[in-house]
Amino acid sequence: MSTAVLFTALVDDAGLFPPTSLHMSDALARHRRDQEHGGQVLTHRFLCPASRLDALRREEFVPRRIGLIVDTPEIPPFEDLPVDIVEVPVPPDASVAATALGVAGRLPRGVRLFVEVPAHRVGTDVPEGVGLKVRCGGATSDTFPPVEHLAVFIRSCVEQEIPFKATAGLHHAVRHFDPSLGTDRHGFLNLVLAVCEAVERRDPVPALRTTDAARLVALARQVDPETAKHARELLVSYGSCNTAAPLGDLRELGLIPE
Repeated sequence: MSTAVLFTALVDDAGLFPPTSLHMSDALARHRRDQEHGGQVLTHRFLCPASRLDALRREEFVPRRIGLIVDTPEIPPFEDLPVDIVEVPVPPDASVAATALGVAGRLPRGVRLFVEVPAHRVGTDVPEGVGLKVRCGGATSDTFPPVEHLAVFIRSCVEQEIPFKATAGLHHAVRHFDPSLGTDRHGFLNLVLAVCEAVERRDPVPALRTTDAARLVALARQVDPETAKHARELLVSYGSCNTAAPLGDLRELGLIPE
């Protein structure tokens, strides 16, 4: 069933990050409960800033998988932890290739590197084996990329077979207006289906722009299984500070079982 493929191992745990911003102990306690429950929509990967690795080490519980978000000038040692993904920002005056070159050689075997770029800046300088990361929102309206920019990013990644991750702003499945910010929030279901559209060489903009939940559900149920598989090989996962909301939304829409 294509919907099972679309949503399996989709959501990384970003409980340490805004707006949830849990204390390390609380974030790990929630992650442990999620891990024990074993929900298939969750990747059971715990996202941790490099600046908080020492706080993580002081806790008794160690997540099964860790995504390291580099927010320090240098990447700290992490070989003692089950890190499987490292995410770094591209400096404004640097290329993806140069950024990746400075990091990739220092990563242990099996650890994947993702370089964060603005949605409108993809380019063709992404080294083989390196993925990209796109920010879909934040604390202010100007951090939400326009649909057209996000569509360009998706199309470029699909055309070049570049795996990518998404982060921030994707609080619910369906695109909706947030009155507190005065802007539309991207939906994670919109994002998944936009990648499917791009895989099939169609314009991803309509899937990104629609706020019609019934239309999105119908589209999800019509996705070809091979398209779903390819789309999810490209869209690796996205980070959510709330790990319950994605499951709740998908259940309410009837896309995953209760």
